[in-house]
Amino acid sequence: MAIFMARINITYLMKFIVIIPARYQSTRFPGKPLAKLGGKPVIQWVCENAASAIDDVWVATDDQRIFDKVESFGGKAIFTSPDHKSGTDRCAEAADILKKNIDFDVVINIQGDEPFVQPSQLEALKSCFDGNVSIVTLIRKITKTDELLNPNRPKVVIDNKNFALYFSRSPIPYMRGKPEAEWINYHEYWGHVGMYAYTYNVLKEITQLKPGKLEETESLEQLRWIENNFRIKTAETNFQSIGIDSPADLKEAELLIK
Repeated sequence: MAIFMARINITYLMKFIVIIPARYQSTRFPGKPLAKLGGKPVIQWVCENAASAIDDVWVATDDQRIFDKVESFGGKAIFTSPDHKSGTDRCAEAADILKKNIDFDVVINIQGDEPFVQPSQLEALKSCFDGNVSIVTLIRKITKTDELLNPNRPKVVIDNKNFALYFSRSPIPYMRGKPEAEWINYHEYWGHVGMYAYTYNVLKEITQLKPGKLEETESLEQLRWIENNFRIKTAETNFQSIGIDSPADLKEAELLIK
């Protein structure tokens, strides 16, 4: 009981901030953070849903149009370099700037194209920080074979303490002796939900790492961290989010709010 209470107190005392990396340029859907969903821009949905769980929410962008739009609906925005190759890098720069005036321990990274982020997901991330955890991400149980076999839906294998062992675009683990179509009937498979939380110090460390062989092979950034011996804690979510990666995704999202 004493250990349990200590963990609660540590989490309670930690200060969290949300940083939403948002860029205008996108190969599949340029300007998607500003695309209208239910009468307001996608980025506004992200900000408002995040703010229902975390008090301090910032959009990190390199684009004046996104910056102005965020400020127009009462959000907070910060300019970052246009040269970042990942949202993690953009978050790290924004965190360095904000740290000069704001006291926080953990950065939660929510992509600017995730309008339906749930407060429960943010609470799940927060709950993992017990003093021994420095990176947390979300996972969701895979229940359909087409998702398991889809290389655009990363999978993750976890250990008995819910730390990630490996991420892959392939269905892992491989089930010997069973047809692929039946794998989910015999094993618990997990999909990765691309939302992260990191302590400020570790966020600075991981953005200094060079891309590794595993990351380059799978095109999954988090493998760089594992390859360099950073442990990633996972928290389960039951919510199936919809990221706005294309105009078709936007149309699908519109159906959910009607």
